[in-house]
Amino acid sequence: MEEEIYQERVEKLKKLRQLGIEPFNGPFLISHPASLILENFETLQDQSVSLAGRVVALRVHGKASFAHLDDGEARIQVYFRLDNLGEEAYSVITKLLDLGDILGVKGTVFKTKTGEITIAVKEYKFLSKALRNLPEKWHGLRDVELRYRQRYLDFIANKRSRELVKLRAKVVSLIRRFLEDRGFLEVETPILHPIPGGALARPFVTFHNALGINLYLRIAPELYLKRLVVGGFNKVFELGRCFRNEGISTTHNPEFTMLEVYQAYADYRDMMNLTEDLISFLVKEVFGSYQVSLKGEELDFTPPWKRISLTEAFQDYAGVEIEALKDEKFRLDYIREYGIKVDKSPTWANVIDEILKKRVEPQIKGPIFLCDYPKVLSPLARNKPGAPDWVERFQPIILGLEMGNAYSELADPLEQRARFLEQVEEKRKGEEEAHPMDEDFVEALEYGMPPTSGLGIGIDRLIMLLGGEDSLRETITFPTLRPK
Repeated sequence: MEEEIYQERVEKLKKLRQLGIEPFNGPFLISHPASLILENFETLQDQSVSLAGRVVALRVHGKASFAHLDDGEARIQVYFRLDNLGEEAYSVITKLLDLGDILGVKGTVFKTKTGEITIAVKEYKFLSKALRNLPEKWHGLRDVELRYRQRYLDFIANKRSRELVKLRAKVVSLIRRFLEDRGFLEVETPILHPIPGGALARPFVTFHNALGINLYLRIAPELYLKRLVVGGFNKVFELGRCFRNEGISTTHNPEFTMLEVYQAYADYRDMMNLTEDLISFLVKEVFGSYQVSLKGEELDFTPPWKRISLTEAFQDYAGVEIEALKDEKFRLDYIREYGIKVDKSPTWANVIDEILKKRVEPQIKGPIFLCDYPKVLSPLARNKPGAPDWVERFQPIILGLEMGNAYSELADPLEQRARFLEQVEEKRKGEEEAHPMDEDFVEALEYGMPPTSGLGIGIDRLIMLLGGEDSLRETITFPTLRPK
């Protein structure tokens, strides 16, 4: 069936050219977008306008036909009349125009008897002939697999998908404005790293022919941004793509956008304040209020947010003491009792991480800050005074999702080297996501880094939250997919 439609449209294209009509034309002057005409009918009534868009509905009659044009922002009805166009031009509309064609029209604005704002077309111009039929006659593209594989069809057919793209652009712009207003400088750091660092994750590897070395797509920009702090840039941020060689799920995509922020002479308490101010600012700008309903939950983003320690959270939500999990038998019994699967070796650190993700976070509505983490989970964070096994780290949790990660940065080069060596030993034991040694970064710290706090926020998850979506892939214009 699709092939028949394709061939029919190819024949129509040929007929257009035989009539001296070029189906793929150059620029078209648009005087008014559809939304402006719809919003200002009283001013534009009986006025001449020109606009262009895709034909998304078409009703052909004897001497008068109607179509709807979608210009990407709004849809408006256009009216073709034999008396206005002449027999030859009108015949082209009735016989050679198809759904999906992109058309430019000029005409006057009026209202039909049913009250619909319409353009009475005096002239038209084919701008692009669609050779393939659009999905489901504009009732919406519902096949999830097709939506992600042919994202352009999804954007054509589903207004909601287009709205999420616009929401993402708005939020990114607001983030830049918020940080720049507070004196932060936007910077760019390398995407190809000689050593993959800044997070516990498996990297993608590539080979540089000229240098004859392996390079890695960055898993985080953290270590380069800290080098900038060492170099005297006290407030920096970067919005950029990161890559982690991990599975694909509703909350993970191998390619994602990360915001990282670093502030010298600050600690994680200062960064908590910045984080809640930033996210609350975004909520207020998007929804007009700090109190919003998302996914059926009533949330209040008014600062300050609640703060609880990870130890308290494990007691309240998982019914277990973190320190008790250091006992191997108790630890294994616990995960067996609650059916917690640990893909890595069931060390204290790995089990804590899984319990956090499987039992603690899903129960938290938030917004809330989970604070103070074990050092084994945070090789780049500063020790908590008086608690050598713990670090000054927090994560904002909203509707059961980690919305970011932040800590007071470790500035002691000797301690950093020792932690890297511990990670190297973990990697030797088979822990693929352990952090590698980075001698150059340690050397940078040896020149002295001021007390600093850093924050990372996944932009895709943030858009998923603000858009009320359940899948990260809805927020990414072209998500990663398994090949057909």
